[in-house]
Amino acid sequence: MGKKRVNKVINIHEAKNQALQYKRSQTIDIIPRNSAQEIYVDALHDDNNRIIFAIGPAGTGKTMLAVLRAVKALRNKEVSRIVITRPAVAVDGENHGFLPGDINQKMEPWVLPILDVFNEFWSPKEVQQMINDKVIELSPLMYMRGRTFKDSIIVFDEAQNSSPEQMKMILTRLGTNTNIIITGDPDQTDHKKQNGLKDIQNRINNFSPGICMCTFTRDHIERDEIVKTVLNLYGE
Repeated sequence: MGKKRVNKVINIHEAKNQALQYKRSQTIDIIPRNSAQEIYVDALHDDNNRIIFAIGPAGTGKTMLAVLRAVKALRNKEVSRIVITRPAVAVDGENHGFLPGDINQKMEPWVLPILDVFNEFWSPKEVQQMINDKVIELSPLMYMRGRTFKDSIIVFDEAQNSSPEQMKMILTRLGTNTNIIITGDPDQTDHKKQNGLKDIQNRINNFSPGICMCTFTRDHIERDEIVKTVLNLYGE
């Protein structure tokens, strides 16, 4: 048992050294573009917040700001690993299983917007090496059960496609020096099951220490104005 504990410490130390090797020279300035983003960015940097929810429509910067915070935490040696997860929701009868390669390769089509953010700070080759070295982990939500994450920052994207049971499961995976950022739009679920994001919204109250809920509306969309027009066409 003693030998295993020593190995674990060595592995974490090596991961931090690897993160330093991948580090580029530019700094990461997370600059909010509206009042909702300002509240969100402040929440992301508040050490009292172990669990942060960012809820609202597409185009409000929820995921991008979460990933920027994760990259900043890794590069500042606040953590030794970034974990990206999301529900493995089928599209037109397809799921992760039909894709070739290992689990990271199967996940990549689902997390391309997140990989795009990584590629702003590291080359694609560096990002791939970090994935190989487990400094960045891509994993479907269903593979999180039974695990405990330490010294990590977790970004749980598309959380509206989780079930209440899955939401409870991922929220109980947090170990020492680990935070989780959960993003999603409760009104854009891709299945008819009970929505885990809406369920946890109803459970959180002012007496939930360590948990922060940040809410966005269409007024906070920072993509092109045409996105708001499209949402109006769909009655949202």
